[in-house]
Amino acid sequence: MVESNGPAEVMHDLIFGAWISQGITAVVDLGVADALAGGPLPLDELASKVGADPDALGRLLRALVSKGVFAQRVDGRYELTPPADLLRSDAPTSMAALARFIGSPQHREHWSLLPEAIKTGAAVIPGLRGKSFFDYLGDEPEFGRIFNDAMTSGSGLSTGPVVEAYDFTQFSTIVDVAGGHGRLLAAILTSAPNAQGILYDLPEVIAGAPPLLREMHVAERVRLAEGSFFDSVPAGGDAYVLKHIIHDWDDEASVHILRNVRSAAAAGAALLLVETVVPDDDSESNAKWTDMEMLLLNNGRERTAGEYRRLFDQAGFQMIGVVDTASGINIIEGRAA
Repeated sequence: MVESNGPAEVMHDLIFGAWISQGITAVVDLGVADALAGGPLPLDELASKVGADPDALGRLLRALVSKGVFAQRVDGRYELTPPADLLRSDAPTSMAALARFIGSPQHREHWSLLPEAIKTGAAVIPGLRGKSFFDYLGDEPEFGRIFNDAMTSGSGLSTGPVVEAYDFTQFSTIVDVAGGHGRLLAAILTSAPNAQGILYDLPEVIAGAPPLLREMHVAERVRLAEGSFFDSVPAGGDAYVLKHIIHDWDDEASVHILRNVRSAAAAGAALLLVETVVPDDDSESNAKWTDMEMLLLNNGRERTAGEYRRLFDQAGFQMIGVVDTASGINIIEGRAA
């Protein structure tokens, strides 16, 4: 008999965590949470709505109910729980796209090569796909869409806490470098009504920004700028924001990007990196696992505060400190020296 909460049981649960994750991906692919958005349903009706075998779906739901994902009423009907509600595709802070990306066959294949990445210290994508991760996304439109949707939903989870944790009203012009469609910049400008924004990204990305900026009522305060941060960054900002950019790259590429920012920034301008800082101690942190993700995909890495300080020093910025947010995301703040 295995001792309750003993080492074997702890390890058992850790190993089987992959199955739980895959079960969540399965119900997202089937649209179970969307089907239950209108209210509880009996198994047969739910299975019919999502095109599943009733017996197999019931067995999957039984497993997920035991983890608090979904619930079964006394009358047998299934319903959403707060965690399951996050799996609706139209939830305000939906995590459905993230589940689809993590559980996709391509991404599971990438993680199956983790031993190779640990042996070599290098990303596995070039050897597996014959190209970089971002080039692979461009050549696989469906997988690329899943990835982009996952990144967009992840951004939605952290945007509010970032804006709440930092006073952006001190700036008059805020440049969002590689800011996508401008969700973070729009939230920042909403919190700083006297500020103007510059949204900078690749032409094909910027093209999709206007509808969101109009929806957020900030379009008239945002100038769109096209380009790559590997070439240059727009001048004229007194704050430069880079959200989940630097962790994608190794130190050499990261310093190159930050030096381009420094070339555009006047002395005293703020550099604000929105990243997850790795704790220096043995405490649990998702950053320690996304660090493995960064290694696998693109030779990137999550960093400690000290490692960020070294990047800042090499790029011509003075690191001021790290601001915590309610979401676990951090803002690493610096000033152009």
